Amino acid sequence: MPSKKIAPLEKPSNVNAIGVMNLVSGAINIMVGGGLTIGIVLGTLFLGVVCLPLTIAPAVLGVFEVLYGVKLMANPPQPVKPSKAIAIAQIITFLYLNVISGVIGILSLTMYTDPEVEAYFEKVNS
Repeated sequence: MPSKKIAPLEKPSNVNAIGVMNLVSGAINIMVGGGLTIGIVLGTLFLGVVCLPLTIAPAVLGVFEVLYGVKLMANPPQPVKPSKAIAIAQIITFLYLNVISGVIGILSLTMYTDPEVEAYFEKVNS
């Protein structure tokens, strides 16, 4: 009885690009969030602990970006949906003057609308 070989699912280059961009943006946001938090807390002799929720937000986003980027880059592909929420949160980092992450969020949102990428996400999630 011949065995059926299932062809491996080929990732579009835009999916790989989104994964790499999320990894880079995640690393940047973790460093920015950590540096901002340490700078404000130590710079104000620990009175800046009050600002902790605002200063730690980029680091938390960075952790989510890294986890999402790793899932996108996994081989074999893991079921994962396009995360428009992460892309929007990346755009919001313009408020922290983080231009790189903001641009990556805009690029991610535009790449999610590519028909090849949409077809890939439908296939991987079915």
